Formats: sequence, C-alpha cells, structure tokens
Amino acid sequence: MAATLSSDSDDLRSPMLPPSSKSPASEKLCIDEMLQKYCGEFGRWQLKHFILTSLAWALEAFHTMVMIFAEREPDWRCVSGAACDGGGNICDLSPKSWEWIGGSGSSTVSEWSLICGEKFKVGLVQAVFFAGCMIGAGIFGHLSDSSLGRKGTLTVVCALNAIFGCLTAFSPNYFIYVLLRLLTGFSTGGVGLCAFVLATEPIGPTKRGAAGMSTFYFFSGGIAILSGIAYIFQTWRYLYIASSIPSIFYIILVLPFLSESPRWYLVRGRVSEATKLMSTIASSNGKHLPDGVFLALDEEASEPSNDGSGYDITLKNQSLENKDAHIGSILDVIRSPVTRVRLVLAVVLNFLGSVVYYGLSLNVMNLETNLYFNVILNSVAEMPAFTITAVLLDRFGRKPLTVATMWFSGVFCLMGSLVGNVGVWKVVRMGCGVLGIFGMAGTYNLLFIYTAELFPTVVRNAALGSTTQAAQMGAILAPFVVVLGAWMPFAVFAACGIVGGALAFYLPETLNQPLYDTFGGMEAGLA
Repeated sequence: MAATLSSDSDDLRSPMLPPSSKSPASEKLCIDEMLQKYCGEFGRWQLKHFILTSLAWALEAFHTMVMIFAEREPDWRCVSGAACDGGGNICDLSPKSWEWIGGSGSSTVSEWSLICGEKFKVGLVQAVFFAGCMIGAGIFGHLSDSSLGRKGTLTVVCALNAIFGCLTAFSPNYFIYVLLRLLTGFSTGGVGLCAFVLATEPIGPTKRGAAGMSTFYFFSGGIAILSGIAYIFQTWRYLYIASSIPSIFYIILVLPFLSESPRWYLVRGRVSEATKLMSTIASSNGKHLPDGVFLALDEEASEPSNDGSGYDITLKNQSLENKDAHIGSILDVIRSPVTRVRLVLAVVLNFLGSVVYYGLSLNVMNLETNLYFNVILNSVAEMPAFTITAVLLDRFGRKPLTVATMWFSGVFCLMGSLVGNVGVWKVVRMGCGVLGIFGMAGTYNLLFIYTAELFPTVVRNAALGSTTQAAQMGAILAPFVVVLGAWMPFAVFAACGIVGGALAFYLPETLNQPLYDTFGGMEAGLA
C-alpha cells in the first residue's frame, strides 16, 4: 500500500506535459540595427515623414529672407516741376524734390526714411534678427532634447513664427519693428534644427547623409517661392502677413501627420512607444518586425538578456522609472573629453562657414538685374552644390568632403582677392564669388549632417543648437566684412575657408557609423 501511495504521489508531482525545449534567444537591437535589419532604412514611411517635416525649412526661409524685400531701398524719382537731378545722390536733394516710386509703404526704408544717416538701422535690424536666431537655437535645441521633444518644439516655434510674423506687419514704428524681428528670429532659430533632426533620425545610417543634404532643397525652394510672394505683395506689411500665414497652415495641415522621433522616445525611457513606432515603420515599408526583437539603447543592445523572454526586464523598468537619466545638456557635451573637442571644432567650422556663405551671398545678389530675379537666381545656384555633395557624401565620407568644399571655396575667394575690379577682371572676380559660394553652400549644409552624427541622441539637438548659434554669429558678422572694401572681403572669406578646411582634419569620420543614443554607447563604440 505504501509503495502504491508513493508511486501515485510521484505521478502527481511529475509534469503532465514533457518539458518544452529552450526558447530561442531573442534580439536586443538599437534603432540603427533595427532599421537596417527589419524596418527598412528609407522606405515609404521615411519618405513621407521626410517630405512633410522638411517643409518647415521653407517656412524658415520665408521668415529669414523676407528682410531682403521688406527692407529694400526702393527706386525714387524727381517730383514734377522741382529742381532735382535724377542721377544725383538722394542725400544731397531736398526732401520735397523727390518721391519714392511705389509710395512710402513699399518698404520699411521708405516708410521710416532709413536712408543717409539712418541707413545703419537697416543693418541693425538684420543683426538683431540673427541675434534672436542665435538665442532661440540654444534654447529650443535644449527643449527639443528634453521635455518638448522634436515634434513638440517644432510645433511651438512654428506657432511663434506665425504670431510674431503677423504682428510685425502692424508695427507702428521702427523700434517695435526691431523688437518683433528679434522675437521672430528667436523662434526661427529653432525651426531648422528641429526639422532636420526630426526628419533624419528615423532614417538608416547608409541613407541618412543623402537625405540630410536633401533637406536644404526645401530652404532654397522656399527662398524662390518667397520671391514670387514678394512680387505679388509689394508692400512690406502685406508681405509679412503673406509670408507668415503658411506657418499656420503647416501647423494645421501637416504637423498632425508627423510622428515623434523614435530615438527621443527611447532615450526618454518610453520604450513601448518607440517600439510601436518602429513596428509602424516596418509595416508601412512592407516589412515585419518579428516577435522576440526588442528595442534598446545602443549601450544596452550588446548586453545579454536576464530572462528567457529576451528583453532585460530589470533594465527596462529602470529605464522607465528613471527616464531622466538619459537626458543630457550642453554641459554634458563639455564634460566629455570626446564630445568637448568635437563641439569646439563644430562651432568654429559653422562660424567660419557662415561668414563666407552669408558674405558671398550679399555680393552675388548685386547683379545687374531686378531684385526678384536676383534672389531666385541665388537660390537656384545653390542647388547643384547640394546635389553634388549628396552624391559624393556616402562615397568619400564627411571629413574629406568638408575639407574639399571649404578649400574649394577658399581658393576661389583667394583668387578673387588677387584680381582687380576693372574691365574683364571685374567679371573674373564675380565668377570667383559665384564658385566660392557654390563650394561653401555645400559645406554649410554638410555641416548640419556632420554635426548631427558627431553627438549622441541625448544631446544632439543641444549640440546642433550651439553650432547653429555660432552660424548665426557668423551671419551677424558677414555684413560688416562686406563693407571692408573691394578686395579685403575676399581675403577674409579665403582665410575662413582655408583655415576651416585645415581644422576639419581633426574631426572623426562618421560615414556608415551608427547614430549613438547615449554617451556610454558612444564610448563603447569608440573603444
């Protein structure tokens, strides 16, 4: 009997089903690996997201370049019957002997008489605008990395642009106008960097370079469209309203169809939302994200799982509970020996490139054609530089191309400083200026991609904000360089290009390298 009971007891304790075989090992992948292996690097989802996001660059062009038309000096003519020399200096004439063609409301210059001794006020407005951009780039770059996210920050800056742009049209005097341009610059400073990062972060590493260069077609295209808008609305108040309303349309018609960056979700500890978005990307691209594949920060992806289900549950809970642990600031960039050197070099290169780009832009616009045609020509002339750079970017790498384009621009600027400004040499100098801006247009935009790849996700926008601030400082300085004389500006631009190319040698190559999420992941990848 005892033997029977013992046997029955053993039977009850034994499993009814045979033990299952060990579940297959699962994968923990960082975003770049998941895009390459399962989701697709640049499929239908990324194409739609990229186009819709990059439209914001056209809005930035509207708010930045509207000053060219709103602050132009219109033509003037003699009043019938008055003693006036039509070819004379307007400052030497009696105010009652001449009048503005198109009326005093055609520009801020004609409405507030910003001529002769008051002409410096036009340059002051432009400097104040870029100063606002410089401040806004730093603040919104940080907000984009932290609480607001990429999409949230883009929504805020577009809304502020629309508000401040429309209010500018009702400026009662010059000083209110300057204040509103400062505020518009403040919000504009965050548009480009937020749009760029949001557009490129969901793209795989082998496609990111060419896609990133393509964002600047939207900026140049925006300048060309603005020229058409300005041709229709030839009074500055109507022009500000017409160039600000598209920002409202963008918020209502485009932003609802954009997704937040999966990288931002991940570094904020919102793993389920990041994974869900990656699954959506895969299905939209005709692919499938299989079960057992989990998303992790790059510093976690190489670590083994603690349980049979694949994802390290303890690690996941820590990420969710301590989501602020992966949020960085510009101070973190400075503390790290690796990123500190990168930041200094990126800031200097963006500053030098901006001085040359904006400085040469002012010279190229002095063509003997009408203003609207000049602006269109200037914007179209940059596009081949984007195309060539995009084609060569993934073939030769970021560093060699940065060196080459800066030196290309520097050499032609040097030639422009050595030739005279009379006869045929005047044409040669203009050609040198065109080739100089051709090279620097490629550099200036390449630096956006390069900078984004040099820093981890937790501080990417903060770093971009700092380099954008440096670029805005260069934009503020450029007009002062232009007025130095006939050959001196070209000499300064040549020095900026040549020195910048030499400094670029000290940056690491990022071609086909992952977009690191954290400092730990970057340090592990460089080890």
